[in-house]
Amino acid sequence: MKRIPLPNRAIALPLLGLIITWALFMLGQWISMASAESYKNGPNPSIYVFLAALAVAAISSLIAQGWAVHAHNQSDGEGINRAAHRFTTLAVVLSLAALVIFVFGNFMGSFNSSTENRTLLDSLVWLYLPIILATALVVVVVLRAFVFQRDSNHIKGDVKAKMSEQQKALALGYAIPILTTAFAIILGLAIYQATRTNLQIWVWVIIISIVGYGVVMGTRYAAKAKSARQAPPKPKTALAAGAANLNFVLSIVFGGVVTIMAFSSGLNAMSKLQVWPTYVEGQTQELYPTLENPALQWYLEEMAPALVLLLLAAVGVYLSISERHRKAEKKA
Repeated sequence: MKRIPLPNRAIALPLLGLIITWALFMLGQWISMASAESYKNGPNPSIYVFLAALAVAAISSLIAQGWAVHAHNQSDGEGINRAAHRFTTLAVVLSLAALVIFVFGNFMGSFNSSTENRTLLDSLVWLYLPIILATALVVVVVLRAFVFQRDSNHIKGDVKAKMSEQQKALALGYAIPILTTAFAIILGLAIYQATRTNLQIWVWVIIISIVGYGVVMGTRYAAKAKSARQAPPKPKTALAAGAANLNFVLSIVFGGVVTIMAFSSGLNAMSKLQVWPTYVEGQTQELYPTLENPALQWYLEEMAPALVLLLLAAVGVYLSISERHRKAEKKA
């Protein structure tokens, strides 16, 4: 593993994490379908599988960004080192966006689920806890990726310096809006769980007020961090050519589109294992689907193409970034 250059490892790690995320998503979909009957009136255990999948994507991207920053700081900041830094930062941002969607998806989905038979413990475990864990992961990743990332002046073995006033303000600028929004979401769910009615307009006013307060305070601390004195930036060479930048963007677009196709095809393949019983006119008993055992034909015709699409996306992005810089480095 150490024979592979650090920037190449930084590019490969989020792509490996993406493949694991895809596999966990397919597992979560299977669990969700297998427990369809209990999910209607009870907890959905697949929620933690989906959360684990997103955590893999976020953590692998964060680790890769650390590698990329280290490689970037040990070089002139150009070539594959710069590309790895940009790619891993994009991977971190996309994983954070997925976690935010997960939080709001669970928040909105809770209003469509049955809560009559839920105990307080059920609500804590299957509703509040996933939101809290996802929010905590977002805060940790944001602070680690954009506030406490080591700079080029750090030397291994040195005593870590205390947080500067700028770092403190920047950390609060990032964290306050996220934490206040999560608090507002949990407050709204708690009121909904307690009253068993849709949120009234005044409750929404309170929630939006909390979110607005968080945004204002976050902006205040971000402005404070921006106005603080900063160390002189590290000299950098000229930016890469426009064609190279365009190629980088196109490779990311290619990877993004094909990845969406892979997830969509995989989930569609999983849904084809679900069989609904035939409805008989006059039947009053509620119908629930059953699951067919996966067959070889299903693997070859449905699941394998989705997996191949994902591998194409991962390999294509890796090669488009690493190969584009190999010739330039050989000439140096």
